Amino acid sequence: MTAHTNLAARTGPATAAGPTKITLPVVGMTCASCVGRVERALVGVQGVSGANVNLATERAEITINEAVDRDALVNAIEDAGYEVPGQKLELAVEGMTCASCVGRVEKALLSVPGVTSASVNLASEHASVSGGASLTEAALVAAIASAGYQAHATSAGADGEAQAARKQVEQSALARDVSIAALLTSPVFVLEMGSHLIPAIHILVMNSIGMQESWYLQFALTTLVLFWPGLRFYRTGLPALAKGAPDMNSLVAVGTLAAWSYSVVATFTPQVLPAGTVNVYFEAAAVIVTLILIGRYLEARAKGRTSEAIKRLVGLQPKTVRVQRDGKSVEIPLADIVTGDLVDVRPGERVAVDGEIVEGSSFVDQSMITGEPVPVEKAAGDTIVGGTVNQTGALTFRATAVGADTTLAQIIRMVEEAQGSKLPIQALVDRVTLWFVPAVMAVAALTFVVWAIFGPDPAITFALVNAVAVLIIACPCAMGLATPTSIMVGTGRGAEMGVLFRKGEALQSLMGARVVAFDKTGTLTAGRPVLTDLETVDGFASNDVLALLAAVEARSEHPIARAIVQAAQEQRLELPDVTGFQSLTGFGIRALADGRRVEIGADRFMESLGLDVSPFAATAAHLAEDGKSPLYAAIDGQLAAIIAVADPIKQTTPDAIKALHDLGLKVAMITGDNRRTAEAIARRLNIDHVVAEVLPDGKVSAVRELKLAHGGLAFVGDGINDAPALAEADVGIAIGTGTDIAIEVADVVLMSGSLMGVPNAIALSKATIRNIRQNLFWAFAYNTALIPVAAGVLYPTFGLLLSPVLAAGAMAMSSVFVLGNALRLKRFSAPGIDAKPLKGHPRDSEGTNLL
Repeated sequence: MTAHTNLAARTGPATAAGPTKITLPVVGMTCASCVGRVERALVGVQGVSGANVNLATERAEITINEAVDRDALVNAIEDAGYEVPGQKLELAVEGMTCASCVGRVEKALLSVPGVTSASVNLASEHASVSGGASLTEAALVAAIASAGYQAHATSAGADGEAQAARKQVEQSALARDVSIAALLTSPVFVLEMGSHLIPAIHILVMNSIGMQESWYLQFALTTLVLFWPGLRFYRTGLPALAKGAPDMNSLVAVGTLAAWSYSVVATFTPQVLPAGTVNVYFEAAAVIVTLILIGRYLEARAKGRTSEAIKRLVGLQPKTVRVQRDGKSVEIPLADIVTGDLVDVRPGERVAVDGEIVEGSSFVDQSMITGEPVPVEKAAGDTIVGGTVNQTGALTFRATAVGADTTLAQIIRMVEEAQGSKLPIQALVDRVTLWFVPAVMAVAALTFVVWAIFGPDPAITFALVNAVAVLIIACPCAMGLATPTSIMVGTGRGAEMGVLFRKGEALQSLMGARVVAFDKTGTLTAGRPVLTDLETVDGFASNDVLALLAAVEARSEHPIARAIVQAAQEQRLELPDVTGFQSLTGFGIRALADGRRVEIGADRFMESLGLDVSPFAATAAHLAEDGKSPLYAAIDGQLAAIIAVADPIKQTTPDAIKALHDLGLKVAMITGDNRRTAEAIARRLNIDHVVAEVLPDGKVSAVRELKLAHGGLAFVGDGINDAPALAEADVGIAIGTGTDIAIEVADVVLMSGSLMGVPNAIALSKATIRNIRQNLFWAFAYNTALIPVAAGVLYPTFGLLLSPVLAAGAMAMSSVFVLGNALRLKRFSAPGIDAKPLKGHPRDSEGTNLL
């Protein structure tokens, strides 16, 4: 996998506080003269004291000694004939509580000059911003601050521990506030609601402290609840309301302050209220704040669980690593390792970075990276991946990729980018929620006016209670969390299964696939020829024949020859000496092996030797049905064996195709092989449609034709020649064992070579989108149904009103329901997830390979 290059110039604005360095990416340079032109152009900008341009890294490091506009630097480079590419910046955003917050932050970011797109994720509390080279993080942070939120610069995977610590502090603060609020609210609830519901409590209160004194006590306790643990709602909600951009906190602040203020007037100056309207609602204000705090706490706990996949991936990296320095083995922090270091790994230890083994052999458990359940044998010359676990032997390997370039770092980056993306299904949510809170406040105001004018006595009391209920019931938290939480959990679960969604949009697109098209070589098959058949006549032993054939074929460079030699090596056969090797064009080869004459070739070669191949007629017919071309071997002038070399079908391919059919999908194969071979493989695998004998550029046309015939199409491939077809498909799925180019073009990457990842990815896509739709239905149905109820539409017919306290409880539970529903995806198990593990290999309780 190639490292993703972030071209963001992560520097703040130029200042005049002493010499400052600014780094900008520059593309289009081809030689040293280009470097000179760019450097001269930059030095010509007023305020620039020096410029150093690196052709290899394509970066310009500019030293300035006074304030310089970044746009001036970019313009100077562009005027010289080169380009400063756009950048993508990541920000952590604090203070968002609902979907309308997301809309306001995005609107603020899009107002910054140079920003081309902005995507804000409520669940992960991150903003991803794309824009021109002159864009600065400081400008983005300032824009977010002007909208009433806090932000700071970050990068994918760079601040995971800091963010986790911040979330833990936030969760602890919420737990403390919930405890305080509950402790203070309980007496208020008992004094007021207990008196209404239980006559004995009413008598006790009246005979002990009296009604007025009870109200004084409720006032004191409720005031503490609102302006101690509940102060967070007013600190955020009231300024947002003053700016004309109300959010969920504004709804809570206005609703509880209205109930509290009315109760204060009724308690201390009852004479200003109309007769019959002197009532207190301290318990409503206190219970609302307490219930919403409980909901926030449960929400924070659930949010933390949505990103567990990322935490586990980050946890795969050891904190320290043992390297060889100056002839000694020393332990250093992981961050200090550099490319080329020799790293020692003991049995049971986790591999720190990617590398190539130079000494030792062992079995390595790669399940946490690839999803493959069986440890893989590794020896000198083999590659090794950071995050995997060494099993039995000691290894020494040379680090080939460290830091952000390791496979594990790229996996983390892919998962984070997918989790932060927005699906097309969320477009409606974004449009609705931006205006939702102002609309709710208008409905609440209208509710108050209608009840105040047309309601029964005491009209003001009814008007207040119902308006507060509308404000509290209508929080759009559930709407904002419905999509991103499902994406986070779904993509995280996919990473645990070895399925990486490089683009979150692929989750939705994959669900719409009607046909899955596979490249053959290296995708459906192993991608390398092996000896598949060897049948001998009586009087010849298989191993003896194979040793003689391999000895002769070892002199040939043909792929078929290599397959025969490899088969002999795998059986640890001793190969005899060979003399007199001859290659007969169009027929075959001959030589003397251990003094015996060996001749290998097609049937026409045997016929030219006067040998009858009819004893193998049935075997040859069977091989032909499988699309294999038989070869024959003669030893000392006698027909000895029939052999076949072919590219074998992967072990998981039949199960994967069956699973796709079970999902109701058509399966197609696109290959450059001859039609007979392709159709033979299609018959064996029950493939629905075959496109054979196509050149690499013909794959794109084949993909287009299949899309026209069947609809949505996913293409699965692994090679460089598959990249155009992967890009043309609605969803491109790359085999992680394939080429870097194929992986970079694809929307989904299968970390192992197992094709069971394809039906697993599609099944996960369907499950995630189904989960999102459930969440959105709940969020919208909840608000659509309960806002009119809170406004009192059922009162004229049924005499029913919704208490603000019940509204607060329902609102808090709606967000918890959405998060809980999304977390169900953590238990997702696709039909193919247990694709035939080897007997006795340890698996977790669900039969999946956990990170």
